[in-house]
Amino acid sequence: MQAEGLPMPRRLTAIAAVSFGTALVVIDGAIATVALPTIAHDLHVDSAAAVAVVTVYQLVLVMLLLPFSGLGNRIGMKRLYQLGQIVFTVATILCFFAKSLPFLLIVRAAQAAGAAAALSVSSALVRQIYPPKQLGRGLGVNSVVVSVSAAIAPTLGGLVLAVGPWPWVFASAVPFAIASLVLGRSLPDAPRSKAPFDVLGAVLCAAMFGLVIGGLESAVHGDSPEVSAAVVIAGIAIGVIFVRREQGEAEPILPVDLLARPVLALSTIGAFTAFIATMTLLLSLPFRLEHGYGFAPSEVGAVIAPWPLTTMFVAPLAGTLSDKYPAGALGGIGMGVAIAGLAALAFLPHDPSYFDIAWRMSLTGAGFGMFLSPNARLIIGSAPVERAAAAGGLISTTRMVGQTTGATLVAALLAMGVGAGMAPALVAAGLALVAGLCSLARLRPSVRNPAKTETDQAQPAQLG
Repeated sequence: MQAEGLPMPRRLTAIAAVSFGTALVVIDGAIATVALPTIAHDLHVDSAAAVAVVTVYQLVLVMLLLPFSGLGNRIGMKRLYQLGQIVFTVATILCFFAKSLPFLLIVRAAQAAGAAAALSVSSALVRQIYPPKQLGRGLGVNSVVVSVSAAIAPTLGGLVLAVGPWPWVFASAVPFAIASLVLGRSLPDAPRSKAPFDVLGAVLCAAMFGLVIGGLESAVHGDSPEVSAAVVIAGIAIGVIFVRREQGEAEPILPVDLLARPVLALSTIGAFTAFIATMTLLLSLPFRLEHGYGFAPSEVGAVIAPWPLTTMFVAPLAGTLSDKYPAGALGGIGMGVAIAGLAALAFLPHDPSYFDIAWRMSLTGAGFGMFLSPNARLIIGSAPVERAAAAGGLISTTRMVGQTTGATLVAALLAMGVGAGMAPALVAAGLALVAGLCSLARLRPSVRNPAKTETDQAQPAQLG
């Protein structure tokens, strides 16, 4: 199975199971935003407090992704994937009993725990499903599912609110969980590690991410800067202890063994800066369009739509190409295209039309789509089979931390009075440049294949 992937038609059923599970996580993470005003009204809290419904979900997700990827290696990735969806479904039912914000936050944390269990091993399952020569194609399909789910989440949430109370917004993702569970019998049963699960390492990992990101979120929302700084410093201190401890572990929770490989370290740094760049632009653009150019809120979504729509087509194409051509070259080209698009967005005309913005958004989305799928394929394909779950957890964690960092950066730019102008697009272009340089650096033979150990199931030239 590991050499050739799953046989047909079982492969198609397994792909559908993972796709529904991925859609579940993405939709549930994005759909709550449209319901926040209604939740605040019904639970008698102010809008700022209601935002915690979104942030607590993101925070728990980031805290648990890497620990759960390690747990999946011990109890079985298929089992953890399906347990996560069961937890999510039960937690969603509890939303209907939420009569106070604290109870709802507990339920959202449980939802995030279930989503983290599924997301932490999804990329590793994709590796088991597809033959090595089609891994890039498989990850490209997964990227399309993410893009489509993110695009439809706000619309779906609005439609649900139009006909029912806000708990149904969360329940709208349950059919995806049920479909994935029903089809999940076709998922592969990967070999399990016999090494004991590092509970202390998992706790330290969760504490590190929770304190650092929680402290940054606290600072952004205007809480005490002294307390926020203390929380961040405490998280960094725990992180130092955690990383040093992980360096002596055979199967570390934080995959320092994978990050020690230059090709994987560069890929992770590139992905991190790329996700910061995308979030920086996408979160700041509505402010610029509404405040600077007078677009109505209903028009903003249509203006942003060309980005995910273009990514839907480019990501699977780039993933397929990465099965044949070096990811370093594809990523470098992609970031070059993205930088051109971001620069064009920074210098919009004085009175831009829909077309003026749409082609720039499409160009930028194409660039990031060309980078992210080959980059994920390289990380998953370069990791040893027994560390595939750790590599998948690394990809998901990098995405979530990058997006959270991007949101924090936008808040800082807005606080400085430059977040509704060209500054976010220029900052994003600088971050894309870093990602592009990291990608091109992987083409060097000394990075791509220093000791002929980077490859596991693909050729060195294809991976770099």
